[in-house]
Amino acid sequence: MKRYLFQKLVDWKNSTNRKPLIIQGARQVGKTWLMKEFGRQEFEQVVYLNFESSARLKDLFISDFNVERILAVIELETNIRVEPHNTLLIFDEIQEVEKGLTALKYFYENAPEYYIISAGSLLGISLQKNNSFPVGKVDFMKLFPMSFFEFLKNIGEQRLLDILILKKWNIIASFHEKLVKLLRLYYFIGGMPEAVSNYIKYKNLDDVRAIQKTILIGYQNDFAKYAPIEIVPKIRLVWNALLSQLAKENKKFIYGQIRKGSRAKDFETAINWLVDAGLIMKVSRVEKPTIPLNAYADYDSFKLYMLDVGLLNAAANLDKQILLEKNNILTEFKGALTEQYVCQQLNNKIDIYYWTAANATSEIDVVLQQSNEIIPVEVKAEENLKAKSLKVFVERYQTQNAIRTSMSPYRKEDWLTNIPLYSIELIVEN
Repeated sequence: MKRYLFQKLVDWKNSTNRKPLIIQGARQVGKTWLMKEFGRQEFEQVVYLNFESSARLKDLFISDFNVERILAVIELETNIRVEPHNTLLIFDEIQEVEKGLTALKYFYENAPEYYIISAGSLLGISLQKNNSFPVGKVDFMKLFPMSFFEFLKNIGEQRLLDILILKKWNIIASFHEKLVKLLRLYYFIGGMPEAVSNYIKYKNLDDVRAIQKTILIGYQNDFAKYAPIEIVPKIRLVWNALLSQLAKENKKFIYGQIRKGSRAKDFETAINWLVDAGLIMKVSRVEKPTIPLNAYADYDSFKLYMLDVGLLNAAANLDKQILLEKNNILTEFKGALTEQYVCQQLNNKIDIYYWTAANATSEIDVVLQQSNEIIPVEVKAEENLKAKSLKVFVERYQTQNAIRTSMSPYRKEDWLTNIPLYSIELIVEN
Protein backbone atom coordinates (compact mmCIF):
# COMPACT_ATOMS: atom_id res chain seq x y z
CA MET A 1 0.00 0.00 0.00
CA LYS A 2 1.10 3.55 -0.67
CA ARG A 3 0.19 6.38 1.69
CA TYR A 4 0.86 10.09 1.26
CA LEU A 5 1.83 10.42 4.93
CA PHE A 6 4.89 8.25 4.26
CA GLN A 7 6.78 11.17 2.71
CA LYS A 8 5.97 13.34 5.73
CA LEU A 9 7.50 10.64 7.91
CA VAL A 10 10.65 10.79 5.80
CA ASP A 11 10.71 14.57 6.23
CA TRP A 12 10.31 14.09 9.99
CA LYS A 13 13.24 11.68 10.04
CA ASN A 14 15.45 14.17 8.23
CA SER A 15 14.40 17.19 10.29
CA THR A 16 17.07 18.87 12.41
CA ASN A 17 14.40 19.74 15.00
CA ARG A 18 12.89 16.28 15.23
CA LYS A 19 10.83 15.38 18.31
CA PRO A 20 9.16 12.11 19.31
CA LEU A 21 6.20 11.71 16.96
CA ILE A 22 2.59 10.92 17.78
CA ILE A 23 0.42 9.62 14.93
CA GLN A 24 -3.28 10.17 15.54
CA GLY A 25 -6.11 8.52 13.67
CA ALA A 26 -9.12 6.27 14.08
CA ARG A 27 -8.77 2.54 14.46
CA GLN A 28 -8.22 0.62 11.22
CA VAL A 29 -6.89 3.55 9.18
CA GLY A 30 -3.46 1.88 8.92
CA LYS A 31 -1.30 3.48 11.61
CA THR A 32 0.52 0.30 12.69
CA TRP A 33 1.18 -0.82 9.12
CA LEU A 34 2.49 2.62 8.15
CA MET A 35 4.87 2.83 11.12
CA LYS A 36 6.28 -0.64 10.44
CA GLU A 37 6.61 -0.02 6.70
CA PHE A 38 8.37 3.28 7.34
CA GLY A 39 10.79 1.49 9.65
CA ARG A 40 11.37 -1.29 7.16
CA GLN A 41 12.22 1.09 4.32
CA GLU A 42 14.08 3.83 6.17
CA PHE A 43 15.96 2.17 9.06
CA GLU A 44 18.41 -0.66 9.55
CA GLN A 45 16.30 -2.09 12.36
CA VAL A 46 12.90 -1.58 13.96
CA VAL A 47 11.97 -2.15 17.60
CA TYR A 48 8.20 -2.57 17.78
CA LEU A 49 6.48 -2.46 21.17
CA ASN A 50 2.76 -3.05 21.61
CA PHE A 51 1.80 -1.94 25.10
CA GLU A 52 -1.61 -3.57 24.87
CA SER A 53 -0.33 -7.09 24.21
CA SER A 54 2.84 -7.12 26.36
CA ALA A 55 2.13 -7.51 30.10
CA ARG A 56 5.77 -6.99 31.09
CA LEU A 57 5.83 -3.52 29.55
CA LYS A 58 2.82 -2.21 31.49
CA ASP A 59 5.07 -0.81 34.25
CA LEU A 60 7.83 0.48 31.97
CA PHE A 61 7.40 4.15 32.88
CA ILE A 62 5.93 3.96 36.40
CA SER A 63 9.06 4.08 38.60
CA ASP A 64 10.90 6.87 36.76
CA PHE A 65 11.69 8.31 33.34
CA ASN A 66 15.37 7.34 33.26
CA VAL A 67 16.05 6.81 29.57
CA GLU A 68 18.96 4.42 30.13
CA ARG A 69 16.80 2.15 32.31
CA ILE A 70 13.89 2.30 29.86
CA LEU A 71 16.13 1.37 26.92
CA ALA A 72 17.72 -1.46 28.89
CA VAL A 73 14.29 -2.96 29.60
CA ILE A 74 13.29 -2.58 25.95
CA GLU A 75 16.47 -4.32 24.77
CA LEU A 76 15.86 -7.23 27.17
CA GLU A 77 12.22 -7.50 26.09
CA THR A 78 12.99 -7.52 22.35
CA ASN A 79 16.52 -8.96 22.35
CA ILE A 80 17.53 -6.11 20.02
CA ARG A 81 20.26 -3.57 20.75
CA VAL A 82 18.83 -0.09 20.23
CA GLU A 83 21.29 1.96 18.19
CA PRO A 84 20.24 5.63 18.33
CA HIS A 85 20.98 6.59 14.73
CA ASN A 86 19.76 3.53 12.83
CA THR A 87 16.89 2.17 14.96
CA LEU A 88 13.24 3.18 14.84
CA LEU A 89 11.42 2.75 18.16
CA ILE A 90 7.68 2.20 17.69
CA PHE A 91 5.47 2.61 20.77
CA ASP A 92 2.09 1.24 19.66
CA GLU A 93 -1.04 1.48 21.83
CA ILE A 94 0.90 3.89 24.03
CA GLN A 95 -2.27 4.99 25.80
CA GLU A 96 -2.45 1.55 27.43
CA VAL A 97 0.62 2.15 29.62
CA GLU A 98 0.58 4.59 32.51
CA LYS A 99 2.69 7.72 31.93
CA GLY A 100 3.58 6.57 28.42
CA LEU A 101 2.79 9.90 26.80
CA THR A 102 4.65 11.78 29.54
CA ALA A 103 7.75 9.65 28.91
CA LEU A 104 8.07 11.10 25.41
CA LYS A 105 9.07 14.43 26.99
CA TYR A 106 12.12 12.86 28.62
CA PHE A 107 13.25 11.22 25.41
CA TYR A 108 13.08 14.62 23.73
CA GLU A 109 14.95 16.40 26.53
CA ASN A 110 17.51 13.73 27.49
CA ALA A 111 17.87 11.51 24.42
CA PRO A 112 16.83 13.44 21.29
CA GLU A 113 19.06 11.26 19.10
CA TYR A 114 16.53 8.40 19.25
CA TYR A 115 13.83 8.04 16.61
CA ILE A 116 10.49 7.41 18.33
CA ILE A 117 7.03 7.09 16.80
CA SER A 118 3.96 6.38 18.91
CA ALA A 119 0.34 5.69 18.09
CA GLY A 120 -2.70 4.07 19.61
CA SER A 121 -6.36 3.23 19.27
CA LEU A 122 -8.49 6.17 20.41
CA LEU A 123 -5.32 8.08 21.27
CA GLY A 124 -7.17 11.34 20.65
CA ILE A 125 -9.28 10.66 23.73
CA SER A 126 -6.20 9.95 25.86
CA LEU A 127 -4.65 13.22 24.72
CA GLN A 128 -7.76 15.15 25.77
CA LYS A 129 -7.77 13.80 29.34
CA ASN A 130 -3.99 13.58 29.93
CA ASN A 131 -3.15 16.38 32.35
CA SER A 132 0.62 15.80 32.17
CA PHE A 133 0.84 15.82 28.40
CA PRO A 134 4.28 16.97 27.12
CA VAL A 135 3.24 20.19 25.39
CA GLY A 136 5.85 21.38 22.91
CA LYS A 137 7.93 18.22 23.32
CA VAL A 138 6.36 16.08 20.57
CA ASP A 139 5.43 16.30 16.91
CA PHE A 140 1.98 15.35 15.60
CA MET A 141 0.66 13.84 12.40
CA LYS A 142 -2.82 12.58 11.56
CA LEU A 143 -3.65 9.57 9.43
CA PHE A 144 -7.05 9.40 7.73
CA PRO A 145 -8.73 6.86 5.49
CA MET A 146 -7.28 6.85 1.98
CA SER A 147 -8.32 9.78 -0.17
CA PHE A 148 -9.58 9.20 -3.71
CA PHE A 149 -6.13 10.13 -5.03
CA GLU A 150 -4.50 7.57 -2.74
CA PHE A 151 -7.09 5.05 -3.93
CA LEU A 152 -6.15 5.71 -7.57
CA LYS A 153 -2.48 5.31 -6.74
CA ASN A 154 -3.03 1.96 -5.05
CA ILE A 155 -5.28 0.41 -7.71
CA GLY A 156 -2.69 1.07 -10.42
CA GLU A 157 -3.97 4.32 -11.92
CA GLN A 158 -0.81 6.39 -11.30
CA ARG A 159 -0.73 7.85 -14.83
CA LEU A 160 -4.32 8.98 -14.53
CA LEU A 161 -3.51 10.49 -11.14
CA ASP A 162 -0.53 12.33 -12.61
CA ILE A 163 -2.62 14.18 -15.20
CA LEU A 164 -5.14 15.08 -12.49
CA ILE A 165 -2.43 16.55 -10.27
CA LEU A 166 -1.02 18.51 -13.21
CA LYS A 167 -4.56 19.80 -13.98
CA LYS A 168 -4.30 18.91 -17.66
CA TRP A 169 -8.01 19.44 -18.18
CA ASN A 170 -7.92 18.98 -21.96
CA ILE A 171 -6.47 15.48 -21.48
CA ILE A 172 -8.60 14.74 -18.42
CA ALA A 173 -11.74 15.41 -20.50
CA SER A 174 -10.96 12.33 -22.60
CA PHE A 175 -10.96 10.17 -19.48
CA HIS A 176 -13.90 11.83 -17.74
CA GLU A 177 -16.25 8.83 -17.91
CA LYS A 178 -13.54 6.48 -16.64
CA LEU A 179 -12.81 8.77 -13.71
CA VAL A 180 -16.50 9.01 -12.85
CA LYS A 181 -16.73 5.20 -12.80
CA LEU A 182 -13.67 4.98 -10.58
CA LEU A 183 -15.15 7.60 -8.27
CA ARG A 184 -18.39 5.62 -7.95
CA LEU A 185 -16.27 2.56 -7.14
CA TYR A 186 -14.51 4.59 -4.44
CA TYR A 187 -17.90 5.62 -3.06
CA PHE A 188 -18.55 1.92 -2.40
CA ILE A 189 -15.08 0.79 -1.27
CA GLY A 190 -14.06 3.94 0.57
CA GLY A 191 -10.60 4.49 1.98
CA MET A 192 -10.19 1.97 4.80
CA PRO A 193 -6.90 0.19 3.95
CA GLU A 194 -8.17 -3.35 4.59
CA ALA A 195 -11.12 -2.81 2.26
CA VAL A 196 -8.93 -1.31 -0.47
CA SER A 197 -6.30 -4.04 -0.12
CA ASN A 198 -8.91 -6.78 -0.35
CA TYR A 199 -10.41 -5.25 -3.49
CA ILE A 200 -6.99 -4.99 -5.14
CA LYS A 201 -6.33 -8.69 -4.47
CA TYR A 202 -9.72 -10.25 -5.16
CA LYS A 203 -11.98 -7.66 -6.88
CA ASN A 204 -14.92 -8.97 -4.83
CA LEU A 205 -17.17 -6.18 -3.60
CA ASP A 206 -19.19 -8.51 -1.38
CA ASP A 207 -16.00 -9.28 0.55
CA VAL A 208 -15.30 -5.55 0.77
CA ARG A 209 -18.73 -4.95 2.28
CA ALA A 210 -18.15 -7.74 4.82
CA ILE A 211 -14.88 -6.07 5.88
CA GLN A 212 -16.65 -2.72 6.26
CA LYS A 213 -19.36 -4.30 8.42
CA THR A 214 -16.71 -5.89 10.63
CA ILE A 215 -14.98 -2.53 11.08
CA LEU A 216 -18.28 -0.90 12.04
CA ILE A 217 -18.96 -3.63 14.61
CA GLY A 218 -15.46 -3.11 16.01
CA TYR A 219 -16.11 0.60 16.44
CA GLN A 220 -19.34 -0.07 18.31
CA ASN A 221 -17.54 -2.54 20.57
CA ASP A 222 -14.99 0.19 21.31
CA PHE A 223 -17.72 2.37 22.79
CA ALA A 224 -18.10 0.03 25.75
CA LYS A 225 -14.38 -0.74 25.95
CA TYR A 226 -12.96 2.79 25.97
CA ALA A 227 -15.71 5.32 26.75
CA PRO A 228 -16.86 6.27 30.27
CA ILE A 229 -19.72 3.92 31.09
CA GLU A 230 -22.16 6.76 31.79
CA ILE A 231 -21.97 8.13 28.23
CA VAL A 232 -21.87 4.84 26.28
CA PRO A 233 -25.67 4.79 25.66
CA LYS A 234 -25.53 8.38 24.40
CA ILE A 235 -22.58 7.60 22.11
CA ARG A 236 -24.61 4.74 20.60
CA LEU A 237 -27.61 7.03 20.10
CA VAL A 238 -25.50 9.66 18.30
CA TRP A 239 -23.74 7.03 16.18
CA ASN A 240 -27.02 5.40 15.17
CA ALA A 241 -28.57 8.79 14.38
CA LEU A 242 -25.91 9.78 11.82
CA LEU A 243 -27.76 8.24 8.86
CA SER A 244 -31.13 9.80 9.65
CA GLN A 245 -29.53 13.20 10.26
CA LEU A 246 -27.74 13.08 6.90
CA ALA A 247 -30.85 11.85 5.07
CA LYS A 248 -32.63 15.15 5.84
CA GLU A 249 -32.66 17.90 3.24
CA ASN A 250 -31.27 20.22 5.92
CA LYS A 251 -28.36 18.23 7.31
CA LYS A 252 -27.73 20.42 10.34
CA PHE A 253 -27.52 18.17 13.38
CA ILE A 254 -30.73 18.34 15.43
CA TYR A 255 -30.52 17.00 19.00
CA GLY A 256 -34.27 16.55 19.21
CA GLN A 257 -34.17 13.96 16.46
CA ILE A 258 -31.96 11.70 18.57
CA ARG A 259 -34.45 11.72 21.41
CA LYS A 260 -37.50 13.92 21.76
CA GLY A 261 -36.81 16.95 23.93
CA SER A 262 -33.02 16.48 23.90
CA ARG A 263 -30.68 19.47 24.07
CA ALA A 264 -26.99 20.10 23.46
CA LYS A 265 -26.02 19.43 27.08
CA ASP A 266 -27.48 15.91 26.80
CA PHE A 267 -25.25 14.77 23.94
CA GLU A 268 -22.34 17.21 23.71
CA THR A 269 -19.93 14.91 25.61
CA ALA A 270 -20.89 11.92 23.47
CA ILE A 271 -20.32 13.85 20.24
CA ASN A 272 -16.97 15.14 21.45
CA TRP A 273 -15.92 11.57 22.31
CA LEU A 274 -16.70 10.40 18.77
CA VAL A 275 -14.83 13.38 17.29
CA ASP A 276 -11.78 12.78 19.51
CA ALA A 277 -11.86 9.09 18.57
CA GLY A 278 -11.65 10.11 14.90
CA LEU A 279 -14.90 8.31 14.07
CA ILE A 280 -16.88 11.35 12.94
CA MET A 281 -16.16 14.70 11.32
CA LYS A 282 -17.80 17.80 12.79
CA VAL A 283 -18.30 20.64 10.29
CA SER A 284 -19.45 23.85 11.96
CA ARG A 285 -21.45 26.71 10.49
CA VAL A 286 -19.67 29.98 9.82
CA GLU A 287 -21.82 33.04 10.54
CA LYS A 288 -19.75 35.49 8.54
CA PRO A 289 -17.39 34.19 5.83
CA THR A 290 -14.54 36.53 6.70
CA ILE A 291 -10.86 35.95 7.47
CA PRO A 292 -10.13 34.28 9.84
CA LEU A 293 -13.00 31.84 9.45
CA ASN A 294 -12.53 30.23 12.85
CA ALA A 295 -13.24 33.57 14.53
CA TYR A 296 -16.73 33.59 13.01
CA ALA A 297 -17.63 29.94 13.52
CA ASP A 298 -20.90 29.03 15.22
CA TYR A 299 -19.84 25.84 16.97
CA ASP A 300 -23.37 25.21 18.22
CA SER A 301 -24.60 24.68 14.65
CA PHE A 302 -22.91 21.83 12.83
CA LYS A 303 -23.18 18.78 10.61
CA LEU A 304 -21.74 15.38 11.44
CA TYR A 305 -20.25 13.01 8.89
CA MET A 306 -18.72 9.56 9.26
CA LEU A 307 -14.95 9.18 8.88
CA ASP A 308 -15.24 7.26 5.59
CA VAL A 309 -17.65 7.25 2.67
CA GLY A 310 -17.40 3.47 2.25
CA LEU A 311 -18.32 2.91 5.88
CA LEU A 312 -21.25 5.32 5.52
CA ASN A 313 -22.60 3.28 2.62
CA ALA A 314 -22.06 0.04 4.52
CA ALA A 315 -23.94 1.44 7.51
CA ALA A 316 -26.78 2.42 5.16
CA ASN A 317 -26.74 -1.03 3.49
CA LEU A 318 -26.61 0.56 0.06
CA ASP A 319 -26.42 -2.04 -2.70
CA LYS A 320 -23.34 -1.88 -4.92
CA GLN A 321 -25.40 -1.38 -8.08
CA ILE A 322 -27.02 1.74 -6.63
CA LEU A 323 -23.58 3.26 -6.13
CA LEU A 324 -21.79 1.99 -9.23
CA GLU A 325 -24.46 3.08 -11.72
CA LYS A 326 -26.06 6.46 -12.29
CA ASN A 327 -29.66 6.24 -11.09
CA ASN A 328 -32.43 8.20 -9.43
CA ILE A 329 -33.14 5.76 -6.59
CA LEU A 330 -31.39 7.87 -3.97
CA THR A 331 -32.95 11.25 -3.18
CA GLU A 332 -31.66 13.39 -0.30
CA PHE A 333 -29.19 10.67 0.67
CA LYS A 334 -27.38 11.06 -2.64
CA GLY A 335 -26.58 14.62 -1.57
CA ALA A 336 -25.43 13.36 1.83
CA LEU A 337 -23.21 10.78 0.20
CA THR A 338 -21.59 13.40 -2.01
CA GLU A 339 -21.11 15.87 0.84
CA GLN A 340 -19.55 13.06 2.90
CA TYR A 341 -17.09 12.36 0.09
CA VAL A 342 -16.15 16.02 -0.41
CA CYS A 343 -15.73 16.73 3.30
CA GLN A 344 -13.62 13.59 3.70
CA GLN A 345 -11.26 14.65 0.90
CA LEU A 346 -10.85 18.20 2.24
CA ASN A 347 -10.99 17.65 6.00
CA ASN A 348 -7.64 15.83 6.00
CA LYS A 349 -5.99 18.92 4.50
CA ILE A 350 -7.72 22.01 5.84
CA ASP A 351 -10.40 23.24 8.28
CA ILE A 352 -13.78 23.41 6.57
CA TYR A 353 -17.11 25.04 7.45
CA TYR A 354 -20.54 25.51 5.91
CA TRP A 355 -22.68 28.64 5.51
CA THR A 356 -26.40 29.35 5.53
CA ALA A 357 -28.18 32.62 4.94
CA ALA A 358 -30.05 34.11 7.90
CA ASN A 359 -33.39 33.24 6.28
CA ALA A 360 -32.11 29.70 5.47
CA THR A 361 -32.98 30.11 1.78
CA SER A 362 -29.38 29.64 0.64
CA GLU A 363 -26.67 27.27 1.81
CA ILE A 364 -23.05 26.69 0.82
CA ASP A 365 -21.96 23.15 1.62
CA VAL A 366 -18.27 23.93 2.16
CA VAL A 367 -16.48 27.19 2.94
CA LEU A 368 -12.72 27.23 3.36
CA GLN A 369 -9.93 29.74 3.85
CA GLN A 370 -6.91 29.52 1.62
CA SER A 371 -4.11 32.07 1.94
CA ASN A 372 -5.95 35.40 2.06
CA GLU A 373 -9.05 34.21 0.29
CA ILE A 374 -12.41 32.72 1.27
CA ILE A 375 -13.59 30.07 -1.17
CA PRO A 376 -17.21 28.83 -1.24
CA VAL A 377 -17.85 25.34 -2.63
CA GLU A 378 -21.30 24.16 -3.71
CA VAL A 379 -21.59 20.37 -3.89
CA LYS A 380 -23.78 18.70 -6.52
CA ALA A 381 -24.37 14.95 -6.58
CA GLU A 382 -24.58 14.45 -10.34
CA GLU A 383 -24.27 16.71 -13.40
CA ASN A 384 -26.29 19.59 -11.99
CA LEU A 385 -24.81 22.89 -13.18
CA LYS A 386 -27.12 25.21 -11.24
CA ALA A 387 -25.44 27.42 -8.65
CA LYS A 388 -28.16 29.58 -7.09
CA SER A 389 -26.70 29.60 -3.59
CA LEU A 390 -23.23 30.38 -4.92
CA LYS A 391 -24.59 33.37 -6.78
CA VAL A 392 -26.24 34.70 -3.61
CA PHE A 393 -23.00 34.18 -1.67
CA VAL A 394 -20.77 35.84 -4.28
CA GLU A 395 -23.05 38.86 -4.67
CA ARG A 396 -23.34 39.33 -0.91
CA TYR A 397 -19.67 38.90 0.00
CA GLN A 398 -17.95 39.93 -3.25
CA THR A 399 -15.98 36.69 -3.43
CA GLN A 400 -13.50 36.55 -6.30
CA ASN A 401 -13.59 32.79 -6.83
CA ALA A 402 -16.37 30.28 -6.32
CA ILE A 403 -16.39 26.55 -6.96
CA ARG A 404 -19.17 24.19 -7.91
CA THR A 405 -18.20 20.53 -7.78
CA SER A 406 -20.24 17.91 -9.62
CA MET A 407 -20.00 14.93 -11.94
CA SER A 408 -19.67 17.34 -14.88
CA PRO A 409 -16.28 17.99 -16.52
CA TYR A 410 -14.10 20.99 -15.72
CA ARG A 411 -15.33 24.34 -16.99
CA LYS A 412 -14.60 27.97 -16.14
CA GLU A 413 -17.32 30.62 -16.40
CA ASP A 414 -16.42 34.11 -15.22
CA TRP A 415 -16.54 33.95 -11.40
CA LEU A 416 -17.55 30.27 -11.28
CA THR A 417 -15.37 27.20 -11.79
CA ASN A 418 -16.87 23.72 -12.05
CA ILE A 419 -14.42 21.21 -10.59
CA PRO A 420 -15.23 17.53 -11.20
CA LEU A 421 -15.87 15.66 -7.96
CA TYR A 422 -13.01 13.30 -8.74
CA SER A 423 -10.53 16.19 -8.56
CA ILE A 424 -11.91 18.10 -5.56
CA GLU A 425 -8.65 17.52 -3.64
CA LEU A 426 -6.94 19.92 -6.03
CA ILE A 427 -8.69 22.99 -4.62
CA VAL A 428 -6.50 22.84 -1.52
CA GLU A 429 -2.96 24.09 -1.96
CA ASN A 430 -0.22 21.73 -0.81
